[in-house]
Amino acid sequence: MLQLLAEAVSGRPTRPHDDAIFDAARQTGRRRAEQGVPLDDVLRSFRFGGRIIWDDLIEHGRDVLPPEVVPEIGTRLWEVVDQTSAEVASAYHHYERSVLRADERRRAMLWEGVLSGRTGQPGFIAEASRVLDLPVEDDYLVIVCDELDIPLAESRLAAHPSAWVDRSDVVVGVIALREPRADQPLELLHGLAAAPPGRLIGVSGVVRGLAGVADGYRQALLALRARAGSRGLSRYDDCLPEALLLSSPDIADDLIRTWLDPLLALPAAEARELIRTLRAWVACAGSTVRTAKAVPCHRNTVVNRLRRIALLIGRPLAEDTPPVELDLALRALAMRSGR
Repeated sequence: MLQLLAEAVSGRPTRPHDDAIFDAARQTGRRRAEQGVPLDDVLRSFRFGGRIIWDDLIEHGRDVLPPEVVPEIGTRLWEVVDQTSAEVASAYHHYERSVLRADERRRAMLWEGVLSGRTGQPGFIAEASRVLDLPVEDDYLVIVCDELDIPLAESRLAAHPSAWVDRSDVVVGVIALREPRADQPLELLHGLAAAPPGRLIGVSGVVRGLAGVADGYRQALLALRARAGSRGLSRYDDCLPEALLLSSPDIADDLIRTWLDPLLALPAAEARELIRTLRAWVACAGSTVRTAKAVPCHRNTVVNRLRRIALLIGRPLAEDTPPVELDLALRALAMRSGR
């Protein structure tokens, strides 16, 4: 600081702030940040140093300096203190930002590892547990949502340890269960899904430990896709047929082609009517009486439509036994086109 003060009172032009003369101040700022010393304490020490120099100047300078020079030197002194403090603070904050970026990169890498199933690597699961603050052995629910206010989610689920990450495509939440059953967090998630403006949340089945989170993430993504376009909770355990079809898109296409393409080739209105009747018939477990009430229409109309469908697709449709393949084909069509 004394060297800077000498430069300031010499009458020579002030050097730029990035000049090497400030290197000592910058090194001090970085070193104190590394040591974890609060910035306020660091800057206070520089002000205290300036005060000591000022007191010495008052005590001894008046005997050797003209009276009008002392205030000018004082002004320059506090300018130097301000400049030095600014450089210290800048270096301190630069180090903090670099550490934060490194921490964020590390957290992102750990999240990627947890969600992609790298938890079997030695030491990885322990570090992920420590950094993400999630127990290694607890049971978990994994949720995904296209858009979600993470602070809102954290507040709604405050009773349960959780960690959240906003990825490029979805928000992911990992929720530790305090009890074997997931009833309470599921109830809280229902409320979160219903909070304005409403959203769809995909929820995994219960998975065991951090090592199971990758499976839970895959399940939650399938659950989200299975109910795309709707709102509320989509639980993996409630949409296993859709999850199966999403996991095997070629088979889903084959089911639609085999069971429904002849109907889809009809005029749009006629195709919609026959497919609506088929869906009702499958949902009613093959009962034409219940199907007629669900459509609604006369039972004979249902029977006639089923006969026509059987002729078009070249497959029998026996009452009370809807084919599993037909059910899957209808689910695949609903996910593919919303029809």
